[in-house]
Amino acid sequence: MLITHIEIYKYTIPMVPFTIATGTMEFAQNLFIRIHTSEGITGVGECSAFPMIAGETQATCFAMAKDFAALWKNKPANAIEDRLNELDLFTAGNYTAKSAFDLALYDIAAKAANQPLYQYLGGQRKPIESDLTIGIDTPEKMTATAVTFKEKGVNIIKVKLGKKPADDIERIRQIRQAIGNDIKLRIDANQGWTYDDAVTALTALGQYDIEFCEQPMRKWNDELLPGLCKLSPIPLMADESVFTHHDAERIIRNKACAFINIKFAKSGGIHEALLINEVAEKNRIACMMGGMLESRLALTAKVHFAMAKDNIKFYDLDTCLLGHLADPVVGGVSYSGMHLQLSDAPGIGADVDDAYLEKLEQIII
Repeated sequence: MLITHIEIYKYTIPMVPFTIATGTMEFAQNLFIRIHTSEGITGVGECSAFPMIAGETQATCFAMAKDFAALWKNKPANAIEDRLNELDLFTAGNYTAKSAFDLALYDIAAKAANQPLYQYLGGQRKPIESDLTIGIDTPEKMTATAVTFKEKGVNIIKVKLGKKPADDIERIRQIRQAIGNDIKLRIDANQGWTYDDAVTALTALGQYDIEFCEQPMRKWNDELLPGLCKLSPIPLMADESVFTHHDAERIIRNKACAFINIKFAKSGGIHEALLINEVAEKNRIACMMGGMLESRLALTAKVHFAMAKDNIKFYDLDTCLLGHLADPVVGGVSYSGMHLQLSDAPGIGADVDDAYLEKLEQIII
């Protein structure tokens, strides 16, 4: 089954501005591809560039995608590891761009096996309930959002922090006071604190029953994480500190986290995500399935992955709910409240509406 041609789109999605510690995103900088094969099977993939985290933009992903497509043309689509190794030999990093191509190959493989992706990956159905995230704003506005979430039946709320510790502490104090103790709270500093800030914030926030804190410091401070783990009353989850399974091995070996957040945009897709999860599972470190600002297409692939692996215990699968003003996806995962539901369509089971794609910058290789 040879790759005949690849469609590449700058898959821009307008959205309400969303703010984290390191910056604000005003639109989803996504890329969408379709890989066509000689057997008539088409695979789809999507990645979401988040430059302040992964160092890639929509423009760099589009440029790399053209090179990747040329590299793969007329080669077997079912030799997944060979194809992905070619990308790694061609360029270091660029994991976000690579992830779209990885997803498309797995989509093709699962379709060829006539299986939904989670089944192709060896999994079975399980209930998945996502959190819903609040971006950084004033304590009052964030609290009002949290109350609205509670009224809608949201059971798990993730709160973006990473600014001045005193302000972050006040954000959580007001939110917890307003929503009560029945709703789970998670926090994510997105590398925003210094070590001293993290000690101050985490120590003070311990009283508010926080499930975990994601990535309190810049990843270049990873050597300080073991000490922070010992001091913190809140379990720490490594996010930006873990892109590959080599990072996972290092972080776990140094006792520098309680949990790990897996994102395709960091791992380069499913193949490396499987290795990260394997390392974590062997060391009894539970993982979370997270993301950037993907549409329901890549979101659907993430739900398949989460269903396939029992060690994925936490779900941050609200990417297309974070202010997206358009949903051009056909098929795919659906929400029942914050519970995610899949069909048993072969492969990922989603695509993007051609009418939406026609308006986008595109190329066929």
